Amino acid sequence: MFVKATALLAISQSIAAFTPEQMLAAPRRSSAVPDPSGASYSFDTHETTTIWKLLDIESGAQTVLPYDGDEVPELAWAGPTNTSIVYLNATAGDIPGGMTMYMADVLRPNDTTLVATLDAQYAGLKAVNTPSGGIAWLTNALAYANGSAYNEELAETPLSTARFYEDIFVRHWDTYLTAQRYALFAGTLEKGADGSFALSSVGVKNLLSGIPAPVTRPETPVQPFGDQGDYDITPDGSTVAFLSKAPQLPKANFTASYIYLVPHDGSAVAQTINGPDSQAFADGHQGASAAPRFSPDGTKIVYAQMDGISYESDKNKVFVADVASPTPTVLAENWDRSPDQMRWSTNSSLVYVGAADIGTEKIFLMPTDASADYVPTNLTQGPFVLDFYTLPSGDILVQDSSIYSSTDYYVLHTADATTTTLFESFRSDPELAGLGPQDYEDFYYEGTFGPQQAWIIKPTGFDPSKQYPLAFWPHGGPQGAWYNEWSTRWNYRVWSDQGYVVIAPNPTGSTSYGQNLTDAIQNNWGSYPYHDLVSCWNYVDANLSYVDTANGINAGASYGGFMTNWIQGHDLGRKFKALVTHDGITSTLSANYGTEELWFVQHDFNGTLWDDRPNYERWDPIAHAKNFSTPHFIVHSSHDYRLAVSEGLFMFNVLQERGVPSRFLNFPDESHWVLGRENSRVWHQEIFNWINHYSGVGGELDDNAIGQ
Repeated sequence: MFVKATALLAISQSIAAFTPEQMLAAPRRSSAVPDPSGASYSFDTHETTTIWKLLDIESGAQTVLPYDGDEVPELAWAGPTNTSIVYLNATAGDIPGGMTMYMADVLRPNDTTLVATLDAQYAGLKAVNTPSGGIAWLTNALAYANGSAYNEELAETPLSTARFYEDIFVRHWDTYLTAQRYALFAGTLEKGADGSFALSSVGVKNLLSGIPAPVTRPETPVQPFGDQGDYDITPDGSTVAFLSKAPQLPKANFTASYIYLVPHDGSAVAQTINGPDSQAFADGHQGASAAPRFSPDGTKIVYAQMDGISYESDKNKVFVADVASPTPTVLAENWDRSPDQMRWSTNSSLVYVGAADIGTEKIFLMPTDASADYVPTNLTQGPFVLDFYTLPSGDILVQDSSIYSSTDYYVLHTADATTTTLFESFRSDPELAGLGPQDYEDFYYEGTFGPQQAWIIKPTGFDPSKQYPLAFWPHGGPQGAWYNEWSTRWNYRVWSDQGYVVIAPNPTGSTSYGQNLTDAIQNNWGSYPYHDLVSCWNYVDANLSYVDTANGINAGASYGGFMTNWIQGHDLGRKFKALVTHDGITSTLSANYGTEELWFVQHDFNGTLWDDRPNYERWDPIAHAKNFSTPHFIVHSSHDYRLAVSEGLFMFNVLQERGVPSRFLNFPDESHWVLGRENSRVWHQEIFNWINHYSGVGGELDDNAIGQ
């Protein structure tokens, strides 16, 4: 199998505590994709290096392939042998702004053959061998309304920078919408009599062409987070499945999307299997679809779908349909978990699904005839399954992560649920040296609807006879959770090793604890979750003697930022020495209609601002501005279109006018998340300087901030 790895190198200091630089320097690895039988950043050179590696499933040995990961962004197993590959090369070839496709063999990686020159920048490569000996492949790219691929280098540059719209959904996440949409493109490498491969004379076809679009144009992958997981191809290369937003609904107001089937050669227009004309739709399954996967024998397809058309955190249900005559059947419908990953057993009779469960992501097994009351069999215990593939042996190749390890690979033996470890980053990466399962534990406190889980993360060299200030984290979402997983944005150990005990609660609204707890936050943003957090804080104060609550801090992002702003105006805010809000909501009256995904707003506040205004006013943090008094650090980036930067400026201005010690950190090139490594480094440095000053862990505030 191959793995793409990205890492920050050039960190040579000994491990006394886990620092932001070490976390940012640690390798970031892709999914491990099995055959048919990373990148690094240096704070010295400020450059990123990406590599491809082979990981032997039997021995765990790794071999570096001689391909620059920046020049070769995509690889797929396909070709005449089990070690043959097809890959995309960012080199333009004969077409400016285009790219090229090559074939090679990992046993002879330097022996490469150019097989196609492509007219634009494509991504998301999938490829399979066809019965005739050819290779059928899929990629995606931006496309014009006429179906042709968009080539930025060849596109005409307008004289004006104007953007002009007549429909809702002007921008999304971090991008203003343009006239182009993502589309799925298919091609075939035909095998000649001499054994060589070349692109079919038919060329590359847009498989979304011809789909009726009365309101919303078809698009796959679905933005902003869609990728090649939004489509699949049968093992023989004949049929393609993909998902796209409901064409009859405005995508700003509805989450609904459907699964389409289309011949790989584009000989017919794609048709939905769960759209408005289907029995599944008539039965009430009308929401967002996800993860279409064909069975190994090519006769069936499995996918996930929600029922609600305007609720992004509704429960996913698992559906199976015959490809020849697709009438979807729901499996284990009453199971109180929300699967988001799908794979088949090698004999096409069983489905493996990944689903969040009690703060972890696990793999479960269900037969294709599972009744509504069937309880899927749990095959793993966590910590957090990121991806998995079924191997020819019937075993499962798993990639997971945890609080202490960024990426691990192991083989799950399905016969007895035992595992064989292939690689563990916390044992292999020098940047993670010293981390381990001793780093965390959990506890339960009494919440609104019963016991609720919270994670405890302790600093390096923890001594239970000493006290460490509390770092209290309300999570984002609000339908989300703190999981037992690695993060390069909010890393538990990086924060705890500043000298804190991190407490990460999962209150009302959290996922992985049953749909009722997730749903209960609707129209209750400032009630149930706030009371749960107060209960958690009280539990820590009364029961964890090594936690110094008197000098604690609170930090949260997105909904966690809303909650931090809400806490600032309420009694819990007086329990902390300092607060941190990252890209949060300051006013529910302004933020919720300055955003893009209006389905989210109108669902969570149970109506519109004009018809149901009290629902918005009820949980408005700025209504409690007279109570603001705790020192407060605000982060908000300019490319965040989920929550506009004006929300951060709003909060900062009010804090300043109220005389509350406060600072404002802005990244003009970041969105809802701070992803740039140099930016992330500054994010950590300035936040830690702030909280460490007020908690007593550190010294004086730095003088980096701009004044009058």
